[in-house]
Amino acid sequence: MLLRKTALWALLAAGCAAHGQDKWVIGQSAPLTGGNARFGQDIRDGAAAWFASLNAKGGVQGRAIELLSLDDKNDRKQAGANAALLLENRDLLALFGFASATLSLDALPQAEKKGVVFFAPFSGANAVRTNSPVLFTVRASYGEEMEKMLNFWTSLGFKRVSVIYYDDEVGKQNLDVVSQYLKKINLVPQGLPLKRNAPVGKADVQALLAQKPEVLLNTTISGAAAQIQKELVAMGRMIPTSSLSFVGADQYIAAAGPASAGVSIAQVVPSPTSPIPAVRECAQALATAGVKPPMNSTQLEACFGARVLAEGIRRARKPVTRQSVLDSLANLGSYDLGGYKITFGNGLQHGSKFVDLAMVTREGRLTTR
Repeated sequence: MLLRKTALWALLAAGCAAHGQDKWVIGQSAPLTGGNARFGQDIRDGAAAWFASLNAKGGVQGRAIELLSLDDKNDRKQAGANAALLLENRDLLALFGFASATLSLDALPQAEKKGVVFFAPFSGANAVRTNSPVLFTVRASYGEEMEKMLNFWTSLGFKRVSVIYYDDEVGKQNLDVVSQYLKKINLVPQGLPLKRNAPVGKADVQALLAQKPEVLLNTTISGAAAQIQKELVAMGRMIPTSSLSFVGADQYIAAAGPASAGVSIAQVVPSPTSPIPAVRECAQALATAGVKPPMNSTQLEACFGARVLAEGIRRARKPVTRQSVLDSLANLGSYDLGGYKITFGNGLQHGSKFVDLAMVTREGRLTTR
């Protein structure tokens, strides 16, 4: 552990020496290896592609933007340790794109203490919907996602809802959001708690079936969700299922294969095939950066986040500092990326309420039609 920490310190020190004051540094901790690696890599790639496109045009306020990404292997403690290392970089303007609320729990307080922007965590959980002065999100909350999903299923007459959730602080918060919604219509959900980063087996699926659910609501990452769905299909059980955007649509479809057909997944950005300029421009940036098409929704959300953060840097008063970027974002107002808007200002730090429901087709594609 000591050797690894020393190596990371050397990496950061080398980075500082290499670019001195000629680049704006954005720090990220993400699961670049391990069971949720594709999700973390997509976040990194979507943001890095946009920053590269800006750098090719001269950068922002005369300097290139560098995304410095450290691997946390989807481990909360490692994400917190990575945040501590990144925050020691004096050129760092913001922390960006932490891949979940759990990975943000130990990092956000550190950003608050340093007065550094904590931008676009990939979660809509309550833990990253607070009024922290440094926190800015560019996606809808899980409450808004779940309300849309539950409104759809309950309008069809389904009443027995089982929530698949992690048996930890954030997972229990997600279960509580469902409970609060269903309480309004005199319903109570059941739940299947899972251990984060642990394998899911037949015993878990049998426990789920014992609840006799009419609808499944998944709040876990792609691996766990896919394993449950594959087990259900193998048993010949077809239960209507919806998942939070957190699952990562492309990652889930790849993991579940044909078993993913018919599952609905909430989306917090427009379709990656949408013709609006905001989507087209991100697709072009990714293609230019050498990321194999087609672009997915995780890459698109990361690109959107990078675009808004870069705009905050562009508008920051000189000399550009951590504080001036924080002030710039807090007063950004309504920013149109090209058919998709993010709004910050007057105490509003959660910039979007966009939610759409999409379904996986038999061909393994996601459609909103």
